Amino acid sequence: MNVLIIVENPKLWSLKIPGTEVVQARNYLTDRRFVNLKRARVFNLCRTYGYQTVGYYVSLLAAARGHKPLPSVTTIQDLRLSPLVRIVSEDLEDRLQKVLAPIKSKRFELSIYFGRNMAKRYDRLCQTLFNHFSAPLLRAEFVRVDQWRLNSLRPIAVGDVPESHREFLIGQAQRFFARPVLSDRKRPRYDMAILFDPEEIDSPSDDRAIKRFIRAAKKFNMSVSIIGKEDFGRIPEFDALFIRQTTYVNHFTYRFASRAEAEGLVVIDDPESIVRCTNKVYQAELFDRNEIPCPRTLVVHWDIVHDVGKHLGFPCVLKRPDSSFSAGVVKAKDQNELNQKLETFFEKSELVVAQEYAPSTFDWRVGVLDGKPLYLSKYYMASGHWQIQKTYDSTVRRHGRVETLAVEDGPPELVKLGVRAANLIGRGLYGVDIKEVNGRYLVMEVNDNPSIDAGYEDAVLKEELYMAIMRTFYERLTHNEDRKRNRD
Repeated sequence: MNVLIIVENPKLWSLKIPGTEVVQARNYLTDRRFVNLKRARVFNLCRTYGYQTVGYYVSLLAAARGHKPLPSVTTIQDLRLSPLVRIVSEDLEDRLQKVLAPIKSKRFELSIYFGRNMAKRYDRLCQTLFNHFSAPLLRAEFVRVDQWRLNSLRPIAVGDVPESHREFLIGQAQRFFARPVLSDRKRPRYDMAILFDPEEIDSPSDDRAIKRFIRAAKKFNMSVSIIGKEDFGRIPEFDALFIRQTTYVNHFTYRFASRAEAEGLVVIDDPESIVRCTNKVYQAELFDRNEIPCPRTLVVHWDIVHDVGKHLGFPCVLKRPDSSFSAGVVKAKDQNELNQKLETFFEKSELVVAQEYAPSTFDWRVGVLDGKPLYLSKYYMASGHWQIQKTYDSTVRRHGRVETLAVEDGPPELVKLGVRAANLIGRGLYGVDIKEVNGRYLVMEVNDNPSIDAGYEDAVLKEELYMAIMRTFYERLTHNEDRKRNRD
């Protein structure tokens, strides 16, 4: 991918960085070479990004051309919204107070160059602000009344950088742009980010699976970067985002998905799938309206607590709306235990899902990708437990064994039901959990971000499982390119 550094006056940018091209802003806006350039990362270092200024149009037209601008127009608009700046300030409150505590004055300015500051002690604060507002050069103003607050955050031009900061800026630019210089023949067609934390106890993929995803992506001429929660500001660099961490709505994974979608990336899991899959109340309503067979279900609030036993009997199962990996799912043997467990659940949500208890020795999982069945697994209950996973504490889990079958060897009715349930959620990657009880198939839930671990879910398809997922990314990326080309 071409890397363009856009400035209004190239004479003010004397730094030569291998693999980049410095372009005058007006040339970028009007020269047909840049209009027709298919793929580029555009670093907009114009003097101002005000509405309808040259800097604003650089980012706006970069997006229209399918280039990757930094900052994006979304970031430019966000920087103008003082309410959003205040929200970010509240999010940073603890870090702000700790980092700025030694400062005695009432006002403090912080220069942020590609996410860094000359004083290393401010680096984490700078990186956090850069992640929220990804602009190459920023200046933050903090004020202290009773405590420190972020008062303003604005982009600055190269010409606004003090002479004493120039050497540091050059070093940070070199660090930021450090990339191997590839020939056009070797340069990958697309850049993908995989959001992954190898230390996550409930990670949906292990290290070996991630390596296989990377290997599969390369076969489709896609390069892969492994990113973590601290890399929020890097999202605009990529063409696609594959989330391989446990997702929640009130969580950085959802923010990554939303930002990536807003920047035009191909995203799995997309934010809508995260919302729909991580809330069991939503799924209970969805299944009911679409006549998806499932255990008898009741959405419970305080006023109908005493109706649960009458409708579902005991024991029954209670599910916190945002439960995952069997966490937040409990069994109540009688009314007293039901009351106790609901009291705890109601502290976090005003609604709780209650279901009749449907015992089984294993759960089916139908893996569905882009509306088609991908794999079929049996998850057996953990030894001596009623769920497939037994949680001892925040770091210890015990699982039952996993058996994977070829999709065509599974019961056709089961596979068809799994696909139908997944398609109500979207066209992403899902794992549909189904119980087989007295000859009936009952959908328990649809999961976004289903587990794909080496040696388990890939036991039948092996490398083809990873290839299928990367093929979906590649086809969506090329479809987006073709659609843009036809539109132009």
